[in-house]
Amino acid sequence: MSKSSVLVFGGSRGIGAACVDAFVAAGWQVGCTFATRKAPRADVRGWQVDIRDAAAVARVFDEAAAAFGGPPRAVVANAGVNVPGRPVADFSPEDFRLLMDVNLFGAYNVLAEAARRTPEGGAIVAITTSLVRYVVPGTGPYAASKAAVESLVRAMSKELAGRRIRVNGVAPGPVDTDLFNAGKTEEAKQRMAAFSPLNRIGRPEEIAHVVQFLASDAASWVTGQIVQPNGGMI
Repeated sequence: MSKSSVLVFGGSRGIGAACVDAFVAAGWQVGCTFATRKAPRADVRGWQVDIRDAAAVARVFDEAAAAFGGPPRAVVANAGVNVPGRPVADFSPEDFRLLMDVNLFGAYNVLAEAARRTPEGGAIVAITTSLVRYVVPGTGPYAASKAAVESLVRAMSKELAGRRIRVNGVAPGPVDTDLFNAGKTEEAKQRMAAFSPLNRIGRPEEIAHVVQFLASDAASWVTGQIVQPNGGMI
């Protein structure tokens, strides 16, 4: 088993691709999954998977273990979706179902399999959102899907402590990714930049460095936490 192998779910773009870059730069063996795009780098093993399919998620863990010579020491649960924001009263059941199917049930599939597969002393990191705590009208369903993931993270940190597996969440503020930019006007982006006293949107690599730290031995005394790299918005 490699002592420095990581499997990033949702690693083809945005925060996930930045995480892949950060782990590669730190000398880890890296694998990632993608839904429709290919792996972000030629030197990274990639698997196409729909995280809503628990059996498919399990197969990725099998193939990653074969590629790494043992189960990955760290797992990053980043894969997710968003839809245009609307008040709860105007939100369609179909869009709400999509958010829950991918962001909650899909994340559950990844986290549950990670709980079974991660070796003693390993780490699990789930990407959530600062919107769980910073209430913005129109973002309730998306924030709800991520709030549920944070509950799983906190429970798992206690459940896996006996194997010295650390489980944490990273809850970014607005970050310059395709997911964030989709459907937003420049005015809307500026309003969200103003959430931070630094008055800017975060960069994917700023989140990735936090994720890589939490997966590393440098964070050996950090578990059960929701770390919020958000420029001070909350």
